[in-house]
Amino acid sequence: MTTPSYTTTFTVNRSPEAAFAAIINPRAWWSGAFEGDSTELGDVFTYRYQDLHYSRQEVTELVPGRRVAWQVLDADLSFLKDRTEWTGTTIAFDIVHTGSHTEVTFTHVGLKPEVECYDICTDAWTSLIQGSLKQLIETGTGALPELAEPAA
Repeated sequence: MTTPSYTTTFTVNRSPEAAFAAIINPRAWWSGAFEGDSTELGDVFTYRYQDLHYSRQEVTELVPGRRVAWQVLDADLSFLKDRTEWTGTTIAFDIVHTGSHTEVTFTHVGLKPEVECYDICTDAWTSLIQGSLKQLIETGTGALPELAEPAA
């Protein structure tokens, strides 16, 4: 039996198209520096947060109003023993219209309880997904949380 990857879900009173538009604009809901684009299939973008996190991701799935997925091509998380732990993982968003609401399910495929980053990374993802992304979809402005530095 395999351990499931980290998943979190929220519901908003907005259209699937509004959720999709927010997801593909991570600059509006992530704190840090970006290079590149994330709006077209095959786009590659990099994200950096201080000296703690660097990742390069490719948009591998893009179904308007339904699904977004980014493959982590390269990662350097300086606070981990295996700094490349995220390399090869997938960050995915599934969007489902349910009556007058839209449900967004986020999964970081490969981020499992047995990996070193699990506790720190799930805390960060929960803040970003349940806080900043949800707020961006609901109000048009992301929370852009200041991420805490992991304990050494």
